[in-house]
Amino acid sequence: MKTRLALTFAAALVASACSTTTTQVTAVDTTVVETVQVASNPSATQRGELTLEQIMADQDWVARSPESAYWLADGSGVIYAQKREGSNLRDWYHLPFEGGKLHQIPLERMHAYAYQDAVYNADRSMMAYLFEGDIFIKDMSSGELRQLTRDSARQAQLQFLTNGQLAFAEGNTFFTLDPRTGLISQLAELRLSQAPEANQAPKDFIAREQLDLIEFVQTERRDREERFEARQALQQANASLAPEPFYLGGNKQIVATSLSPAGDKLIVVTSAPTSWRDDGDIMPNYIGEDGRVKAENVRRRVADAEPVEHQVHVLDLTEQSVSTLTYNTLPGWDEDVLAEVKAENYAAQGKTYESAKAPRPITLMNDWGWRNGAIRWNDQGSEVALMLEAWDNKDRWIATVDFAGQQLVSQHRLHDEAWINYTHNEFGFVPGSDDVLWFQSEQDGYAHLYKHQLNGNTTQLTQGKYVTEGPQVSHDGRHIYFSANKPHPGQYEIYRVELASANMEQLTDLGGINNFRLSPAEDALLVTNSQALRPPELFVQKLDATESAQQLTDTATETFTSFDWVAPEIVPIASSHVEDPIYTRVYYPHDYDPNRAEKYPAVVFIHGAGYLQNAHSGWSNYQREFMFHSFLTEQGYVVLDLDYRGSKGYGRDWRTAIYRQMGTPEVEDLVDVVAWAGANANVDTDRVGTYGGSYGGFLTFMALFTEPGLFKAGAALRPVTDWAHYNTGYTSNILNLPDDDPIAYRRSSPIYFTEGLEDALLINAPMVDDNVFFQDTVRLVQRLIEQEKEDFETAIYPVEPHGFRQPSSWLDEYRRIFKLFEENLKP
Repeated sequence: MKTRLALTFAAALVASACSTTTTQVTAVDTTVVETVQVASNPSATQRGELTLEQIMADQDWVARSPESAYWLADGSGVIYAQKREGSNLRDWYHLPFEGGKLHQIPLERMHAYAYQDAVYNADRSMMAYLFEGDIFIKDMSSGELRQLTRDSARQAQLQFLTNGQLAFAEGNTFFTLDPRTGLISQLAELRLSQAPEANQAPKDFIAREQLDLIEFVQTERRDREERFEARQALQQANASLAPEPFYLGGNKQIVATSLSPAGDKLIVVTSAPTSWRDDGDIMPNYIGEDGRVKAENVRRRVADAEPVEHQVHVLDLTEQSVSTLTYNTLPGWDEDVLAEVKAENYAAQGKTYESAKAPRPITLMNDWGWRNGAIRWNDQGSEVALMLEAWDNKDRWIATVDFAGQQLVSQHRLHDEAWINYTHNEFGFVPGSDDVLWFQSEQDGYAHLYKHQLNGNTTQLTQGKYVTEGPQVSHDGRHIYFSANKPHPGQYEIYRVELASANMEQLTDLGGINNFRLSPAEDALLVTNSQALRPPELFVQKLDATESAQQLTDTATETFTSFDWVAPEIVPIASSHVEDPIYTRVYYPHDYDPNRAEKYPAVVFIHGAGYLQNAHSGWSNYQREFMFHSFLTEQGYVVLDLDYRGSKGYGRDWRTAIYRQMGTPEVEDLVDVVAWAGANANVDTDRVGTYGGSYGGFLTFMALFTEPGLFKAGAALRPVTDWAHYNTGYTSNILNLPDDDPIAYRRSSPIYFTEGLEDALLINAPMVDDNVFFQDTVRLVQRLIEQEKEDFETAIYPVEPHGFRQPSSWLDEYRRIFKLFEENLKP
């Protein structure tokens, strides 16, 4: 027996490893229908030796899992996309629950099924959606489907209004469409210019004299005035004409727009013109079709970032008026929240910083997971809520609009001395309620759900040491459905909480990772479930019943399931710095012996993205790496894969531990994990290697440079070497801006610590990486050369972006990584 502290998901993992390629498809009422063969890879082979060539090959051999799944409009089946074998294209499939077989949706019928983002009228008797930019509407009782537009213009922002009409936008113009008559009426047109005038005042002496002296000029001027006034009079008197455009002024760009469900108001958010890049932000591409070097445009660096501010305008479509809101009603709108940071940096330069209040640039919130944006109306269109954030990333506000007073009213402020999370910010009005909001917040340290009475009390609906994900409110406003890692940090089940009572109910017990879509009748869930040894598959879970979830698809190939994959154990490794443990996937060889005289070599994998969770019981985003870890165990290695501080899933304090010190707490966690492996997994701590990509590549550098000897060898893939060269949206959250906080950038960037390299280092760098620029590697390699370091080598990948695409590149990269470990970690 293995004597070590571990939380094992053995039952789920073993079950998933034994899955087959057929499954029974059942209706929501659990009536068994026909067994179907779900689309999978037919090129199955007999079980053989696991090789790097197999692992790094095109991943069709693993599974072509269902993607983007959603319910049929009547709840009688599901629709999902599946990767076409040998291609990057996706095909769409229809899987009925009763009376039919799984079949591919023919191209000529795609428009009839493309309603995954459909909108409904108030009584849900009509559904409207967009297909290839055109509008379709369906009568839910008769099933009649009508196409309402067929043109090259692409419609967007589809919504039903309270009067039953359908509204949509084409560019910066908003229209309504009467589903009964087909009449299209223009609601509002936005123009980024000054309003036209009949005549301009003479601009100088010569112009004034010309107007006084020349009768022809006077006549022309009078005629223009008369025509202009006549047009204005007709516009005001005749209701058949489209309303006059709204002129918002020049030198602006539109950031966002949102029409009230009542159709009487329009929120328009603008900013000064901004660009995502500068002229010098280019990346050479050496392998083009024409044999020439092509300069690719890439994004701006955080070191070149300039503050952005948004202006919020309320357009009254009835009165044809515009009011612009200010932020001075938001608590903390002018606080110097970086005073301590600036004072520390000033002192380091021998200067004194004097704090003073000043307006902070404020923008709409930009949550990386949103689809609905930062502006939300109640059902009647009488109230609107905006989620706003400070440019310095320290505050987030939910504010409503006092239309009569023409000002913002703060309903909730979330302040974080580190940074506001760029996920877990869902919010909106509770359906059926004019004045109750629901929202997500990390205010108690974890991403939980709340409800808020406008201008009144806030009630916490969920609480505990877990996070909520993907909340969805029921149509009747009674429940919020969500997934959460309540059973264990690495297991996400689906729950619902009642808004009135805050009573919470667990709806699934599948293990692994679960995401969902609520059925049209809200009586079942379409669940995408994955396990550590099984890629994502579809299940149906009926609500308010005792039946277990029914599996719909099974797409893992016989080739994949034929291998004896190693089920990782999730181990809570004690931290020597904080109370919470470092959850870690541990992979042991099949013949592992905890008492073997010769201790095992080990490899520590460091996941990328920083804010990502990988030590969980579901299918890893790093599926090649997962298989590589099984391969390593066959070669006699123990493999550890940790969720270091900064990772997702463990709450605010774990997330923000890296504030102004990226690379410090994470390396401390690596030290603890290696020490645990030596004490508990029979690992020789003098024969441990590490590797990781992107953020994992950055941490590989930091570990080798700041803790020499911790790892005998390390491979840094597509690595960040200097955070001042990374993007603004990610980096400025954690390290502020370089001009404000150079201390944080020098403390956190590997390029400042290269002199510490003593162990074997492999740097693998893609050359057309528009995320982490190839320049990052070039600059760091030059530093190593100048410092006369010897034990490093660099491999370049001329055609690869940040995420590799070619199996040959994957194979070359992992052959080099494996060689590095074999040469440095084996006796």
